[in-house]
Amino acid sequence: MRILLDYRPALRQRTGVGAYIQEAARALARTAPAGEAVVLFSASWKDRLAPDVVPPLDIVDRRIPVRLLNYAWHRLGWPAVETIARQRFDVVQAAHPLLIPARDAARIVTVHDLDFLDHPERTRAEIRRDYPALARAHARAADQVVVVSPHTAAEVERRFDVPRERITICPPGAPDWPRRPGLPGTDGCFLFVGTLEPRKNLGVLLDAYARLREADPSAPPLVLAGRHDPAAASLLERAARPPLAGHVELPGYVDEATKRTLFERAIVLVLPSHAEGFGLPAVEALRTGVPVVAANRGALPDTVGSAGALFDPDAPDELAHLLASIAASPERQQRMAEAGFREAERFSWRTTAERLREAWHLAVEHRRARG
Repeated sequence: MRILLDYRPALRQRTGVGAYIQEAARALARTAPAGEAVVLFSASWKDRLAPDVVPPLDIVDRRIPVRLLNYAWHRLGWPAVETIARQRFDVVQAAHPLLIPARDAARIVTVHDLDFLDHPERTRAEIRRDYPALARAHARAADQVVVVSPHTAAEVERRFDVPRERITICPPGAPDWPRRPGLPGTDGCFLFVGTLEPRKNLGVLLDAYARLREADPSAPPLVLAGRHDPAAASLLERAARPPLAGHVELPGYVDEATKRTLFERAIVLVLPSHAEGFGLPAVEALRTGVPVVAANRGALPDTVGSAGALFDPDAPDELAHLLASIAASPERQQRMAEAGFREAERFSWRTTAERLREAWHLAVEHRRARG
């Protein structure tokens, strides 16, 4: 079987979707059966895909402007990817909810969450222009829909009217990181990891942290680690003003090594988003032995399981109290770390690869049945 996997979200700074594609590709390469050929696809005017990005997988790298190609694919359904790649495939998997045009291959879309339907104002560029208008039709036309959690599967089935048998749940895996040796020392911090953008609900986190500092001026710093979305300008300005000035660290996008170092410092990882489709940083924290405090919305309760502490993402006072109580109790931190490490065993990139292969075979069967 020949599969084209859309690698474009992982080409540069890898946020959630990019990290998912990168690690899934690595797992696929490690576990490839005889006769399987996965080809990573990228197209950009200025950024090139390294030939050995995921050895031994082959690549197709074309110098085509991203916006031009996306407009042609999303709005015109042209050109077929076989024409661009100059080879044939059995399956073509998009990394996002919109189809990649193909002549003969079975086609798969990948859905991480549906926040773009309810809050298009939180998105920009092609996502705002195309996803709300086209995603439902594309999901219904796909031979299979890959999702990252049971929550997102239920949402796709309910809101897009996609039959459950055409949805495959392929959750991310936990990183291959050793558990940290103990609780953080005097340089401990409250940590958020993810793109700094409106849908992450970071305003509530800043509200909670301001209340916490008002009650305890010696409270540990807050670290917001992630790429700064242009829409997050007001958030950054607020973090730089009193009473938060000097107490909120903004390291920007962090690579895997730096992220691991931040997890070593973290008293708690905080994820306040209203609508996470999975919450990959939560699993990274659980694996490392970091307590997780997460919003009781979207897929986060399923992801953190019994190991996490949940809160109402519209209640900053509740969050402030929760952070203060965990920070004040090393015993509670230790209990949460133990439970989290056990919870992280549910997630494996090998399992992700196995589920993806199931989705490919189901997509081929559906394509053949359609004729």
